[in-house]
Amino acid sequence: MKTKILSISLMALLLIGCKKGEYAESAYATADSAAVVSDEVSVAATQTVEGKQFVKTAEVDMEVKDVYGATISIEKHLISLGGFVTQSRMEAQTLSENTYNISDESSMLIRKFQNQNRMQVRVPTEKLGEFLDFINDKKVFLNSRIISAEDVTANIKLSKMEAERQAKTSTNISQLKTGKDKVKLDDDNMSQANSQKYSDEILADQLKYSTVDIYIKEPSTSVAKIPIVNTKNIDNEYKYNFFFDVKNAFVEGFYLIQQIFVFLISIWPIVLLGGLIFYFWRRRKPTIKP
Repeated sequence: MKTKILSISLMALLLIGCKKGEYAESAYATADSAAVVSDEVSVAATQTVEGKQFVKTAEVDMEVKDVYGATISIEKHLISLGGFVTQSRMEAQTLSENTYNISDESSMLIRKFQNQNRMQVRVPTEKLGEFLDFINDKKVFLNSRIISAEDVTANIKLSKMEAERQAKTSTNISQLKTGKDKVKLDDDNMSQANSQKYSDEILADQLKYSTVDIYIKEPSTSVAKIPIVNTKNIDNEYKYNFFFDVKNAFVEGFYLIQQIFVFLISIWPIVLLGGLIFYFWRRRKPTIKP
């Protein structure tokens, strides 16, 4: 009986172990699939729906091996797709900066920095997926990627209805008698029509070209060694000159005496009045006889 119970227990443990192994394999397979999918471009970049119009935009934040090389490569590929750059701001972010004296004349500036670039580009909407695939190959690490497709179908329909309304209003205004009111109504209607055309142009441009904001940076810190002049030693050399300072002190003292003398002359009435008061005070003071 005990042997039978022991056999059943062993079989149960083996079954549980097999199940755990299956779950583990399933979990790893899911993780691998997720890793592959996360590297794919979202369907939002390439989707087309019958009867729908989308304004597509994307934001990409990633790290690349070489910012300058990646920038040039992205710009060249963008132009080949019929796109264009609206902004490219490449800069080196200084992380630290220290100066080390090598000799009396020279020093070495050690600067640690990180290259980065912020770009905004416009790419033909039908090429957006291809463009995102290309820049994705340049990454060593993807921080974030946001792709949006805004449905503007209703906006387009509203724009058409507004254009029809303004055309009808223009016809009604033309039938009015000439006067100040007619001129004002016609002017207001034309202004609204121009604003609507401007909005339509912007929307048409957004539909034709997708805006992509790209932020790339290097994951590692770069170091620059810059030879410079040892300014501290030069400052010490000219910081103090004894004989010059002594001569200068004598000159300044002489000028100070002149200024005091000129000041006393300018207040001569006060000096004279003070002298007279002191003289009469001495005259009236009683003399004590011995």
